[in-house]
Amino acid sequence: MTKLIIQIPCLNEESTLPQVIADLPDSVPGFDTVEYLVVDDGSTDRTVEVAKEIGVHHVASLPGNKGLARAFSSGLEVALRLGADVIVNTDGDNQYRGADVARLTEPILAGDADIVIGDRDTASIAHFSRSKKRLQSLGSFVVRRFSGTSVPDATSGFRAWSREAALHMNILSPFSYTLESIIQAATKGLRIVSVPVGTNEKTRESRLMKSTTEFVLRSAATILRISVFYKPFRFFLILGTAAFLAGAAIGIRFLYFFLTGSGDGHIQSLILAAVLILMGFTTFVLAVLADLVSVNRRLGEDLLYRVRRMELSRSPGVSDEVRGIRVWSRD
Repeated sequence: MTKLIIQIPCLNEESTLPQVIADLPDSVPGFDTVEYLVVDDGSTDRTVEVAKEIGVHHVASLPGNKGLARAFSSGLEVALRLGADVIVNTDGDNQYRGADVARLTEPILAGDADIVIGDRDTASIAHFSRSKKRLQSLGSFVVRRFSGTSVPDATSGFRAWSREAALHMNILSPFSYTLESIIQAATKGLRIVSVPVGTNEKTRESRLMKSTTEFVLRSAATILRISVFYKPFRFFLILGTAAFLAGAAIGIRFLYFFLTGSGDGHIQSLILAAVLILMGFTTFVLAVLADLVSVNRRLGEDLLYRVRRMELSRSPGVSDEVRGIRVWSRD
């Protein structure tokens, strides 16, 4: 029996959750069972009660508000324990068109992808401001450059994950999982494809982006942190090379003045050149050390993947609590 679980991270979505569930399919080609999982991220309204009233199959309640990234990764954990073969993630504000769930799952069922990301074609979304469209485009471009993928809509939360891909995920970012998961999946050799999906009318303002400035700063910090974490050698090598070349250029300039008899007034250049060259060499050494640390990290992630598989094979299903997450399931 092939099971699809559609997970919905929610924070105070009592008004929009019924729309989301009504829009989602109750059957999808290729699956014997389709179930809905609401991941409650510490809601203070009636989100949990509404979810149970409208027929959601499972509700996972986090102990307080932990953020979207934690809610997403917790949902993956619970969905795996519920026996999901494929997991689709959608938002609680009814942004994504539920009918396109089948588009997301098709490449995975065909064996052509491990992760499928819905491409909203953000440039054509009417309620997106011009600045938001530009930011989405720029963010996706940066992620493509860092990850070596061709994902056109990196911030889309409408995604499908094979069971194996979900087992490999270890989201560390406290802000959002969308950017990190792409870079992480690419470093682990998981196949990522995109398919066009539709969007529904806007139901509320984004809670993830309170202001353009905050979104840019937090996204930039996330990308920088992820780059250092997953590709430390390249990151520090680039920094070291830049410092070394700058120092060498200043040193050559000083040497020119020295050989032409006017070096006395440029001692500061010599000191700066020495400092930059030393910084370059130090950063090169740091790049090697960081690369060694990253090898240990990859070994640790491989061990965690094996432990997860063993846990799921020995104790399938869920109890009333999974790693501090309260789980309710409909009888």
